[in-house]
Amino acid sequence: MKRRDTLSLILGAALATWLAAPGAAWATAGRWFSPIRRNRLRPPGAVAEAQFLARCIRCGRCLEVCPYHAIVMLDIRHALHAGTPLIAVENIPCYLCMKCVAVCPTGSLRPIGQKETRMGLAVIDHYSCLAWRGDTLCRTCYDKCPFANVAIRLEQLRPVIDEGACVGCGLCVNACPITVAEDGGKAINIEPVYAGNAA
Repeated sequence: MKRRDTLSLILGAALATWLAAPGAAWATAGRWFSPIRRNRLRPPGAVAEAQFLARCIRCGRCLEVCPYHAIVMLDIRHALHAGTPLIAVENIPCYLCMKCVAVCPTGSLRPIGQKETRMGLAVIDHYSCLAWRGDTLCRTCYDKCPFANVAIRLEQLRPVIDEGACVGCGLCVNACPITVAEDGGKAINIEPVYAGNAA
C-alpha cells in the first residue's frame, strides 16, 4: 500500500469518527478553523467546503498535474484539512488550465469551464489602490486579468470588478504591486466563495 493511500485511510477514518461524534458541532468548527480565507482558496471546481472535506481523499492528483505548482497540500497543522489542496494566490495564482478538475477521482473538483469557475471574488481596497487614490496610473490588475473588460474593467482609469464575471483566479492579486498587510494582503484581494466554486 502506498504512503498516500495509507494517509488517505487514516484521515478518512478520523473524519468519519469526528463527524459521527455525539453533539459534535462539526459544521461550526469547520467554519472557524477552515484554511479558506482571503487569498487562500480551493482549486477551481471545488464543491462547498463541508462537502469538500468529506469527498476529498487527499490523493494529491491535483497537485501533481498542476503545471504551475500553484496547488499545495495542507500539512498536519491544519487537522482535518490536512492533505487537502489549497492555492495561495499571492504566491502563485491559478492560471485556469483546468487540469486539476480533469484528474479529481471523487468529484471534489467538478469539471467546469474557465468562465464558470467561482473560486472567489476580487475585492479592491480603494484606500490602497494607486489608481483609486489618484497617485498614479496603475492598471496592473486589469492587464493581468484573463477576462479583461469582462471580469474587470476600467472606469475613469480605475479598476472595477464585475461580481458576476470574476472567477477568483488571483492573477490580479499576484501582480498587484501594493502590499498593505503583514499577511500578504494587497490593494486587491480574493475573498473566497463558500458556497462552492461553480455558479
